[in-house]
Amino acid sequence: MIEVRGLKVDLGGFLLRDIDLHVEPGEYFIVLGPTGAGKTVLLEAIAGLYPVLAGTVSVNGRDVTHLKPEQRGIAIVYQDQVLFPHLSVEQNIAFGLKSIKRPGQHIQASVTRMAQVFGIVDLLGRDPTTLSGGEKQKVALARALVTEPAVLLLDEPLSALDPETKERMQQQLAEVHRCLRVTVIHVTHDFEEAIALGNRVAVINEGQIAQVGTPEDVLRRPNSEFVARFALSRNLFTGEATELGAGQAMVDIGGIQLMALTDARGRVHVSLRPEDVFISTEPLQSTARNSFAGTITELVDRGAVVNVTVTVPPDFICLVTRQAAAELDLRKGARVWITFKASAIHVF
Repeated sequence: MIEVRGLKVDLGGFLLRDIDLHVEPGEYFIVLGPTGAGKTVLLEAIAGLYPVLAGTVSVNGRDVTHLKPEQRGIAIVYQDQVLFPHLSVEQNIAFGLKSIKRPGQHIQASVTRMAQVFGIVDLLGRDPTTLSGGEKQKVALARALVTEPAVLLLDEPLSALDPETKERMQQQLAEVHRCLRVTVIHVTHDFEEAIALGNRVAVINEGQIAQVGTPEDVLRRPNSEFVARFALSRNLFTGEATELGAGQAMVDIGGIQLMALTDARGRVHVSLRPEDVFISTEPLQSTARNSFAGTITELVDRGAVVNVTVTVPPDFICLVTRQAAAELDLRKGARVWITFKASAIHVF
């Protein structure tokens, strides 16, 4: 378990401030944010690599705020792996155990077990410089976990990998976490990693925590415009909400009115995820409360999917598969209908 209370770190040009986090034992916790938000600074402050101006860091109920990094029971793995080139894979994994003077028999058994967990037994005799990026990352993770740390800190561990290797490593990280149940704090800027791996997510921006919740909470119920934009809720509006009764409101966003499930009244922000907007060439026979005619003004090919901008006005961005775009013959200038449920609208 990790408990961070009122943490403040001043690096001169950057300030981490008022950080409060509670990470449960065995939880896979994601710290998510854009470049320069303070993700790595937070991770390294927890590890003891930066002096703390205020606040506390506790590991399993023990205050480690002023302890040296090696006294905290924490292991950290960076995206560039940093393996020792003069040692074999086996010697790299064993390094931490030798440093704390574990018996040779214990070291051998622990290294073998960890190599089995990561499926790298056949790599033990190899030179690290001959390994692929994915293999190096597995060795770095095995080296960190072989000492049985209370907490594993991961600083963008998948960012340097190609898409296929990255997907495999995501699956392996999830499997290893299920097997070992170690508490993990994983820093990334990639929302897909957060969804694939995280039990909960903290979004950080400009040195402060913006929101904490499940990936679903952050994805569908952002608490600010920044979080909504970072989570790619591409349809963001401001408007005036008026009561309809029974937990419903009509939100005027300038020209059109949206039906939403909310108790909010007055000036509000609205977010609507592009995948929740259905597009059709005719009005849909549906229970969805929001349906508008519009014109396609832009199509952006994203590979497996297509972003379609429909101007009602205002502009709405819809996400459709390439197959659906072809079947509907979606093209710039075409007249279409967009439809979405009242429950798809998040008001904050």
